[in-house]
Amino acid sequence: MTSLNSSSFVKNSISGVSRTQGQLLRLSVRRPMVVAMVHSNGRPERNVGVSVDSAVKDVNALVAVEVADSDSAKPTAAVGGGVEDVYGEDTATEDHFITPWSVSVASGYSLLRDPHHNKGLAFTEKERDAHYLRGLLPPVVVNHDLQVKKMMHNIRQYEIPLQRYQAMMDLQEKNERLFYKLLIENVEELLPIVYTPTVGEACQKYGTIFKNPQGLYISLKDKGKVLEILKNWPQKKIQVIVVTDGERILGLGDLGCQGMGIPVGKLSLYTALGGIRPSACLPITIDVGTNNEKMLNDEFYIGLRQRRASGKEYAELMNEFMSAVKQNYGEKVLIQFEDFANHNAFDLLEKYRTTHLVFNDDIQGTASVVLAGLISALKLVGGSLADHKFLFLGAGEAGTGIAELIALEISKQTNAPLEETRKKIWLVDSKGLIVSSRVDSLQHFKKPWAHDHEPVHEFLDSVKSIKPTVLIGSSGAGQTFTKEVVEAMSSFNEKPIILALSNPTSQSECTAEQAYTWSEGRAIFASGSPFAPVDYNGKNYVSGQSNNAYIFPGFGLGLIISGAIRVHDDMLLAASEALAEQVTPEHFANGLIYPPFTNIRKISAHIAARVAAKAYELGLATRLPQPEDLVAYAESCMYSPKYRNYR
Repeated sequence: MTSLNSSSFVKNSISGVSRTQGQLLRLSVRRPMVVAMVHSNGRPERNVGVSVDSAVKDVNALVAVEVADSDSAKPTAAVGGGVEDVYGEDTATEDHFITPWSVSVASGYSLLRDPHHNKGLAFTEKERDAHYLRGLLPPVVVNHDLQVKKMMHNIRQYEIPLQRYQAMMDLQEKNERLFYKLLIENVEELLPIVYTPTVGEACQKYGTIFKNPQGLYISLKDKGKVLEILKNWPQKKIQVIVVTDGERILGLGDLGCQGMGIPVGKLSLYTALGGIRPSACLPITIDVGTNNEKMLNDEFYIGLRQRRASGKEYAELMNEFMSAVKQNYGEKVLIQFEDFANHNAFDLLEKYRTTHLVFNDDIQGTASVVLAGLISALKLVGGSLADHKFLFLGAGEAGTGIAELIALEISKQTNAPLEETRKKIWLVDSKGLIVSSRVDSLQHFKKPWAHDHEPVHEFLDSVKSIKPTVLIGSSGAGQTFTKEVVEAMSSFNEKPIILALSNPTSQSECTAEQAYTWSEGRAIFASGSPFAPVDYNGKNYVSGQSNNAYIFPGFGLGLIISGAIRVHDDMLLAASEALAEQVTPEHFANGLIYPPFTNIRKISAHIAARVAAKAYELGLATRLPQPEDLVAYAESCMYSPKYRNYR
């Protein structure tokens, strides 16, 4: 280990390195990275670490340097995922050019085992010589695009989705940039693999398929040590944390510690779709046990073998976690709560929304993407949101979250009190229509939706009684939008809006084929999980996917580029409006109320810009001054998976 004083780097005395006029010498020390370790003979040294924390002992010492042309110091847009990485590391909201952290240098065999820097057969002849790779790779040199083509060919050979999921996860652990390039360029095909619906099956079998940890595990046994655990994570500049306790994984219930697949999958999408650097993302599972007997009796289960903790014990661990995150990563780290059970999801969001930058995708993200779909659908059915009547099957965190955001948008559009706009929205739970006579027995988050009406116990009867124009399913119960329900909706609506949002596919309230067939092709349909196009009476119907992946990557990027310190409901409304604006007349002509995922990075940039603009407007942004063109700025901050050239 050679110690160097940081000022010596900036001033002079760099042995073996020359700078031509028009070049800028810059240190980029943000994460363990591959750089040239130059000796006096001009050849890199192998496997050397440099710590920038003490005085230079020898002017001929090994020095970590990176040379970049000064003319290319300005970032360019990375929306397509293929822009040159002029920083030497994708900065995506980094502020500083020089950071006094240690540099870990890999070469030779260890470089091929480093997923952050491995390029496989794409290492050039020069790089193979410079970094001791000669002979460790076959002689052929291939480009990035050919690697993508080969990987897609290999993945398509698997017929079982879980096998494709495992192949993608293996790739992520071997070659990070190839993984993200593959996902970005084939997002519509691979999104159902790395996330819903396949990730649900992966979580159910996570103990069996587990190979290497991809995040942090914090359990009840770690009380009093949470901050220490966070410091064990190798990356220090974390900007987004997705955390779950595994109690309500999709529509599959309590999967305990094996819910880790959800944070891992979500953060992959934060990078691929929203452009957040992989090194800035941290998946975390809080293991407080599980009440799932199948998991507890599974010899391959990876979590605590005990009943799920609750009450004071649970609250103390979560409070220690939230405090440690803020202490270790600062005020502006985004904490996304994911797949917590209803009782904890609402309590955690309410408790920490005024002290931390927190976001619950199940409550807020789902609400924002559904509202965007409804705003788009109005262009097909006419009228405003205030002209419609909404009926929900499901009154949990997703259902009530969507309902509240719809009410907020109607209130914003009409200047009517929120209490009045809520009356246009009705919810059905497991005990029937939520009405005022039930208010004393309702959970607190359901009480705002208890309206005056006689009790109705059956869902079909609720549909016939309320006569909604919009039917939304968030129940997690498959096949609950029966033929009778869809036919009833079609009997009093020319174009019934039917959203079957529950995930995974097996839990969807109805399929696309059922919705179009039972409504005689008149339904405007979208679902939480993807369905294949449907042919009905000679016409091809392509259903939309009301997927949270439209919202949360761009939403998170907007918070980060503005330096937001809190999430405000108006930011969610802004995200919905931005997404709805991306639906074109061509999409409407095909019956779509959401844009295709092929343009998701551009969509995310527009959402990020609107969210950031709202943060500045509300005085919640700390990154000043505000950029003039927020869309261009968002694009310039996006991570690019293009390979870097190692010198």
